[in-house]
Amino acid sequence: MQGRTNKKEPGAIDVHVGNRIRLRRLALDWSQTKLGEAIDVTFQQVQKYEKGLNRVGASRLQRAAEAMGVPVAYFFEGAPAPHTDGELNEAAFSSEEMLQFLSTEEGVSLNRAFLTLRDARLRRKIVALVKALANT
Repeated sequence: MQGRTNKKEPGAIDVHVGNRIRLRRLALDWSQTKLGEAIDVTFQQVQKYEKGLNRVGASRLQRAAEAMGVPVAYFFEGAPAPHTDGELNEAAFSSEEMLQFLSTEEGVSLNRAFLTLRDARLRRKIVALVKALANT
C-alpha cells in the first residue's frame, strides 16, 4: 500500500485529510461531538479521523464537506505528493502551523475577528503589523 509502511501507522494522505478536517472544524469552532453528529459518527471516530488512524470513506467525506461548507477537494489541498513517500511538503507544513494556531483560544478569536474585516487594505496592514511584531 502506498504511503503506509505498517498497518498500525497512518498513511500520509490519511493524516493530511485528518488534519484538514480538524483545521476546518476548529475554524468553525465546532466540537468533535458537533462534527460527529453532523456526519453520523461518534466523537471518538472523529478523533480517529483527525489523527489519520481511520480512513474517511468517500461518502462520509462528502457529508463532512457539505456539513462544514467546503468542497471535498479542500481536504486534499496541500496533500503530500505520492512520490515523496510520505514526506511533508511546504503546504503540509502550512496546514500544521495553522492547526497549531487554531488550537489556541487566541488563534480562534483572532481568526474570527480577522474574517469579519471587509477592507482588504486594512487586513494587509494588520498582517504587516503582526509580522513586524513577530520580528521584534
